[in-house]
Amino acid sequence: MKKVICSEKAPGAIGPYSQAIEANGMVFVSGQLPIDAATGVMPDGVEAQARQSLENIKHILEAAGLTMADIVKTTVFLQDMSLFAGMNGVYATYFDGAFPARSAVAVKALPKDALVEIECIAAR
Repeated sequence: MKKVICSEKAPGAIGPYSQAIEANGMVFVSGQLPIDAATGVMPDGVEAQARQSLENIKHILEAAGLTMADIVKTTVFLQDMSLFAGMNGVYATYFDGAFPARSAVAVKALPKDALVEIECIAAR
């Protein structure tokens, strides 16, 4: 059985998908653009955008009763690999000890011309 997870502290879906779905003790969080749910604004720069995407993930996980420590896998989408170091510096501050498995890829473009988008899988 699957359960929809939603947080008002993270931006709503901009298409036919859920912020997250829980199934069999796993929470699958959709890619989070760096949009502040309260203002609808996307910050400038990869560091600020990475931070906002991770904050959005954090809020969604909290709605599921989980924390960043429960993440087992992330996928980071970057507008360009030259942005990797800036994203990586911020990313490292969100985890303590055992980092989740991760993929990071450059894509041709991201919605709303974002520099970064991050998705994850967490486990209970």
